[in-house]
This record gives sequence, structure tokens and C-alpha cells, in this order.
Amino acid sequence: MENSMLMHKIVFVKIYLLVLLTLGVEAKANVYKDVCIECHQYQPATLEKMFMLYLKTHSVKLSFKVSLKEFLKNPTEEKSLIGNTFIKNFSVKNPTKLSDSQLDEAIDTYWDLYNPKDNLK
Repeated sequence: MENSMLMHKIVFVKIYLLVLLTLGVEAKANVYKDVCIECHQYQPATLEKMFMLYLKTHSVKLSFKVSLKEFLKNPTEEKSLIGNTFIKNFSVKNPTKLSDSQLDEAIDTYWDLYNPKDNLK
């Protein structure tokens, strides 16, 4: 009887942890979807094109992520990789209101979606 109760508890804990993990992954994708895509869907330059500009300039993963995070927290014309015509028509974005952890999650999702090296597999 005790072994049966113990097994039920173990199964319950495993299911509970699996649900929490699944919710965490979904929440991570939602920051990118709900914040980044929501705004960028109306702009002529796609997020994929912007990704490629950043990748061309900052080809190392860490450099890419740090530079993008710094730009999103404190965007300026000088740091922007988008051309002057785009900036004249749309201006430089406002600083992000995302927390550092939300910003990291969004940038990680962005990297995972568009990094060509990861998508060649």
C-alpha cells in the first residue's frame, strides 16, 4: 500500500513538473509574440530582415544578443542598423518597457527562430 502511494506521488510530481516546464516554454514564446511581433507586423522591414542585418554586423551569438539588448534598452540613430530612410519614415523606436528577463527571453526566441545555422539541421 505504501509503495502504491509513493508511486502515485512520484507520478503526480512528474506530471506537475512537466506542466510547469511546458507553461514556461509557452510564456517565453509569448513575450516575443505578444510584444515584438505585435509592433513589427505593421512595418515594411520584416523581423527576419532585421535579424539578418544584426547577424551580418554581430555574427557571434553573444555579441548579437548583447548588442540587440543594449539597442532595445537605449535605442539611438547611431546604434541603429536600419537605413536612414526607414528612420526618417518610422523614427527610432522608444526604449523597451520589458524587464531584463523578458527581454532576454524575447531575444532568445528571436535567435532561435531566425538563426540560419540552427535551422539547417
